[in-house]
Amino acid sequence: MTSPSIGFIGLGAMGLAMAQNLLQDHPGIKVWNRSPQKTETLIQHGAQMALSPADCATPGGIVITMVSDDQALHDVCMGGNGLMGALGPGGIHISCSTVAPSTLTTLAEQHAKHGEHLIAAPVFGRPDAAAARKLWILLAGAREATARVIPILAPLGQGIHELGEQIEAAAAMKLAGNFMILSAVESLGESMMMAQRYGVDREGFAEFFGRTLFAGPIYQNYGKQIATRRYHPAGFKLALGLKDMRLVSQAAGAVQVPMPLVDILRNRLIESMAKQRQEHDWTALELSIAEAAGEDFTNN
Repeated sequence: MTSPSIGFIGLGAMGLAMAQNLLQDHPGIKVWNRSPQKTETLIQHGAQMALSPADCATPGGIVITMVSDDQALHDVCMGGNGLMGALGPGGIHISCSTVAPSTLTTLAEQHAKHGEHLIAAPVFGRPDAAAARKLWILLAGAREATARVIPILAPLGQGIHELGEQIEAAAAMKLAGNFMILSAVESLGESMMMAQRYGVDREGFAEFFGRTLFAGPIYQNYGKQIATRRYHPAGFKLALGLKDMRLVSQAAGAVQVPMPLVDILRNRLIESMAKQRQEHDWTALELSIAEAAGEDFTNN
């Protein structure tokens, strides 16, 4: 049974994995990406290629977007042949991207002018988790719209956490989560470097704390990655991490919440970008911690 009323926009590492699973559940979905060649694998497996974001939409249907940043989301919605207005009354745009709360507010207002709904559904998980349907999905928006999309989103992950009708809440919670993840990376990098100077094995350090006091996936998985300094291929590029920390800082400032640790993380990432590490995994900010302690990673 085909599902021509479902479209997917944005086929980066995360989006492609999600779209592949969506295609298994709903054969015949429409797909669009700024670089058309990224649609080829999906088309070979039965997806329909859309010629524009607007073409990805069917009146009254559903379109999921997973794009890199606020500007990309704005362009997909408001640019030439954009998504805005193409869904029509009753249509639903599900935004899975990590963007500013204010961006979602603005786009929701524009969608409403056309009788359309914007649903915020940012996700936690890397491309391998997306491929394995192990994402954690946040969800916020109008109740009638979220009820309609839950059966579509639920099979893409291991759980959905509903946040009510205020879409900004989902954006804020996603940014908060990414901030906490990177704070853990900073903590791991600093403490591991200190312990190493006293003869502690890096991998043994990560294994012990990941098994005992910090027995959770962030400390377990990122701890191993930092211990062995495996920063390629990137599960989440450092440049995107910098984008997110800038969004955290902006969101916190907008509601007058001091978050001084964000400044440390942002500066670590800026330093890493200056050293041409933008294509590294964002955990590679640990290299800047080690360099501050006198290590030499000039060629890393």
